[in-house]
Amino acid sequence: MTKEKKRSVPFIFKMIAGLLVLVGMFVAAMVFGAADTTIRDVWLALTSDVSNDVTLMLQEIRFPREVAAIFVGAALAVAGAIMQGLTRNPLADPGLLGLTAGANAALAITLVAFPSINYFGLMIGCFIGATVGTIMVFSMGFIKKGGFSPLRIVLAGAAVSAFLYAIADGVSIYFQVFKNVSVWTSGGLAGTTWGQLQVIVPFIIVGILVSLLLARQLTILSLNEEVAVGLGQKTIQIKIILYIAIILLAGASVALVGNMTFIGLMVPHVVRAIVGTDYRFIIPMTAIAGAIFMLFADTLGRTIHAPFETPVAAIVATIGLPFFLIIVRKGGKAFS
Repeated sequence: MTKEKKRSVPFIFKMIAGLLVLVGMFVAAMVFGAADTTIRDVWLALTSDVSNDVTLMLQEIRFPREVAAIFVGAALAVAGAIMQGLTRNPLADPGLLGLTAGANAALAITLVAFPSINYFGLMIGCFIGATVGTIMVFSMGFIKKGGFSPLRIVLAGAAVSAFLYAIADGVSIYFQVFKNVSVWTSGGLAGTTWGQLQVIVPFIIVGILVSLLLARQLTILSLNEEVAVGLGQKTIQIKIILYIAIILLAGASVALVGNMTFIGLMVPHVVRAIVGTDYRFIIPMTAIAGAIFMLFADTLGRTIHAPFETPVAAIVATIGLPFFLIIVRKGGKAFS
């Protein structure tokens, strides 16, 4: 019955509904906050040259912050969807491959080695760290024959992540840059600038486009790798390209907002309950849903204790932990 309902509503209508919710959530995020603003103020800030304290605040502080929320939410959600498809593991997210931990360790080392490095250099360091973390996980997974199994990859990811987080903390404390690293890794959108977005957004767009282009192949891989090989897919090449997409998406997100867990875990499960198991539908809808969720979390963090700000990472974790426990209890099928 559930499958029939999923098919009864064309995907295009679901996409339109998702986009409308996204627009509504973006407007709400622009309006609500510590500073009192109205929809008219937002409209003037986005469409006119009127310059006053309110429009300036919206244009230079709140607008880039919410654009960052859209792209980071989409990036982390899509990265999680790809991870779950490739590993066929319902608990997979970008942290599974050691990406977040690798980027975190690279961030600490980069700040120590190059104290005056610019934002682009810091982002490249995060990409390198995410790549190293992924390679370490794969190396551990391939030690034995059949090491690419989902269980072995999960265990390797947990071990590598613990090791890299320990390195990041050790380097931060020993070289007394713990405060600087904490600012970057606390998981927040405050202080996002247009300059940072110009560097980060192209990488996220490329990562999402690559995942869309390979969505059909990912659908087959998520069902059965032997079938994919039988259909003539070059599975190794496809996996490598998709893992590169994950590194781009997760590495860019960590460079912008720091550690942000559970988004890549939660959103794909909810989306599958709406659109089914075809990644040609899952990827675009996951990007939209991730953006909506991140906007909602950021708006909640700015308003529940205004004028003080609740960290977005804390909001996401508060929602994500019960979700995680439900998925574990239901064996990964709670929302499928």
